[in-house]
Amino acid sequence: MIKYFLVALCICNVRSFYLPGIAPISYCEKDSETEKCKSSIPIYVNRLVSSESIIPYEYTAFDFCEAASPSNAPAENLGQVLFGERIRSSPYLFTFKENETCKKVCEKKYETETDALKFLKHGMFYAYENRWIIDNMPIAWCYKTQTEDNFCSPGFPIGCYINAEGEKEGACVISDEYSGKDTYFIFNHVDIKIYYHPGYTGSWEGSRLVRAVLEPRSYSKSGCDGPPLGMPNKFDKPIAIDYTYSVQFIEKDDIEWASRWDYILDSMPHTSIQWFSIMNSLVIVLFLSGMVAMITIRSLHKDIARYNQMESVEEAQEEFGWKLVHGDVFRPPSKAMLLSVFTGVGTQVIAMTFITLGFACLGFLSPANRGALGTAVVLLFVALGVVAGYCSARLYKTLGGEKWKTNVMTTSFLVSGFVFLIFFLMNLILWVEGSSAAIPFSTLVAILALWFGISVPLTFIGAYFGYKRQPIQHPVRTNQIPRQIPDQLMYTKPLPCIVMGGILPFGCIFIQLFFILSSIWAHQLYYMFGFMFLVAVILVITCSETTILLCYFHLASEDYRWWWRSFLTAGFTAVYFFIYAIHFYFTKLGVEGFASGMLYFGYTLIMTIMIFLFTGTVGFTACFWFVTKIYSVVKVD
Repeated sequence: MIKYFLVALCICNVRSFYLPGIAPISYCEKDSETEKCKSSIPIYVNRLVSSESIIPYEYTAFDFCEAASPSNAPAENLGQVLFGERIRSSPYLFTFKENETCKKVCEKKYETETDALKFLKHGMFYAYENRWIIDNMPIAWCYKTQTEDNFCSPGFPIGCYINAEGEKEGACVISDEYSGKDTYFIFNHVDIKIYYHPGYTGSWEGSRLVRAVLEPRSYSKSGCDGPPLGMPNKFDKPIAIDYTYSVQFIEKDDIEWASRWDYILDSMPHTSIQWFSIMNSLVIVLFLSGMVAMITIRSLHKDIARYNQMESVEEAQEEFGWKLVHGDVFRPPSKAMLLSVFTGVGTQVIAMTFITLGFACLGFLSPANRGALGTAVVLLFVALGVVAGYCSARLYKTLGGEKWKTNVMTTSFLVSGFVFLIFFLMNLILWVEGSSAAIPFSTLVAILALWFGISVPLTFIGAYFGYKRQPIQHPVRTNQIPRQIPDQLMYTKPLPCIVMGGILPFGCIFIQLFFILSSIWAHQLYYMFGFMFLVAVILVITCSETTILLCYFHLASEDYRWWWRSFLTAGFTAVYFFIYAIHFYFTKLGVEGFASGMLYFGYTLIMTIMIFLFTGTVGFTACFWFVTKIYSVVKVD
């Protein structure tokens, strides 16, 4: 009875908690406002993005209405700064349950075609979208697609454009009232509907916002009247733009606060297709992996049984295959230090990836927790420098390396320095373009401080413990004189095997790559981290078994140069990723401009490097384990 009492006591003392930034906020009418219940509802604005340009801009860059107190903007974390999110205060401020009709926010007049007006037309030409935030959720723009499906976008366009041929572009197709040639239409009015869930007695005080949708409109006259506000491409007369809004509060008790993002996430394009594609890919990859494992195990079992039954050296010399190279298979490769560095940093990338995906699957990195994903990636990569140092030093010592200072310095600075150089060059382009994604100088200093102040010392600490350990013992001795490698067939030569080795690993991830690239460059929300974790596990299995199979073929043809080949075979998956990224750029993105192209391929190169280290390290580690295992179970005279 005592244990049941203790369990009941523990249950009674359990308290739930919410992650920072995604805790619910209760709202009530102005007359009943308390400390636990707010009446004012501020609207925040994020950066403006476009599917036709990679360069984002701040809200104020387009000369919209500005907030009276811009200093009230929420604090930004490291991930938001790195990914260019600039959340600012807006002049839009609502009061709970107080409906407004055509309330004027501000007026902008242009007597001449100023730079502000030109940039506003630039934004409409490239289909830039506003991203408004209310109660830490997007104000969505919901509309019917050409297939009559309901789609809710987390952003809405600032306007639309009809070209010189009279063809409608962007949001102009939503209504027949937008007509003309070479004309811009500014959406200067929004109809906003805010849905709220009323509080229950004893549950919480006040109400909670569960949905917010809007419809952008264009009016040429004050009072939300008249035809759309069209602006010709060539400035011919002064223009006055009245920015207005209407807001309506609607009670909605069938939507829970915890599922308030579902109407946006469920309408993301290809969501239903992804379920089928991932399951189909999973079945195919698991089947192929099982076949590879079965063939390898059956062949090895016969070889080991045959070799162990030999009784004389002369009989062994008449044989051929992987046992004959036992005296050379563990001969250190050329560029052993570089291989150690790549393996060490690759282990760091693998650990960072799976820890990040683990937290994401648990809900810590949801879309509501803005910037959390970027912050987690950076901090984990910095903290896991100790893993890179340890693995690189241990492998380098195993390969007989003696320049341990050079090894640890190269591990600390080679890959990280190259990635930082690309990142810095991309940031220079963003600075020149005046983009909101340009990293401030203070943030660059903070990144360098994390690198030199935390990551590098941790790498040195890991390398110290790696060198303190004994080198990995090989099961066979290495001969002093290298064995001559016989002429190889076409399919056992290094280059064809490396090129073929990356096909199967890429085949298990290319479907997921479409959604990841769409999330990054087409600004769609990505939230299926469970699928990504599953695909990452499949990728590890596929890289391992493919590399092991090809390694067995090479050893069976008496070619013992497996060290670099195992790394490059699996790492060639990154080359296929880069080729797919080029295909995605020219077929799926409508991006224009030299700067946007440079940014796309620059950041894609960084992702390619990370995939190369990830897959290469997996392939090398699996092959190292395989070679050690098979040579430890045979009798060598």
